Amino acid sequence: MQTNLSKDYYEKEIVPKLMEKLQIKNRFAVPRIEKVVLNMGVSMPQDRKAREKAIENIVDQFTAISGQRPQVTVARQSIAGFKLREGDPLGVMVTLRGKNMWIFLQKLLLIALPRVKDFRGVSRTAFDGAGNYSLGIKEQIIFPEIDYDKIENIRPMQVNIVTTTKSDSEAFTLLELIGMPFEKEEKKKSKK
Repeated sequence: MQTNLSKDYYEKEIVPKLMEKLQIKNRFAVPRIEKVVLNMGVSMPQDRKAREKAIENIVDQFTAISGQRPQVTVARQSIAGFKLREGDPLGVMVTLRGKNMWIFLQKLLLIALPRVKDFRGVSRTAFDGAGNYSLGIKEQIIFPEIDYDKIENIRPMQVNIVTTTKSDSEAFTLLELIGMPFEKEEKKKSKK
């Protein structure tokens, strides 16, 4: 497994392997990771001050994890059944490209995922049909930058890896070569 995942490593090591595996002759036609989108939905306390403090805490955590300040997403309309008013914060999201994207992927693959208890690999079927991969993380505390003392709640987050390919099989090959720890395929037991 590569210990320094970067654009240079992708260009020098992974592109030739992808060209060979996918039988692509043009280097510019090789699939690549376009961006990584992180988001976290948040259930907010009703008290305004507690809500502001919770959002501030989540923004700080996301900034530490991603290396860039996230955008706070807000409700576009009021929904009485959910006690939600227009403009209430719903969560945070950040889109990573370039150097920040590669730093985050390296941290995710080499540090955070191995820290998951009883980790057996990520799902092989979480592709969307258009070559993009979605990964749900149950706890934000798997990232080493998170200060345990400042966490008021353990929250799940979503990681979406957007690729330039339109095929799930090509995206799988790309992520596998980058080092995504996919779960092992179970061999079907034959009945006797």
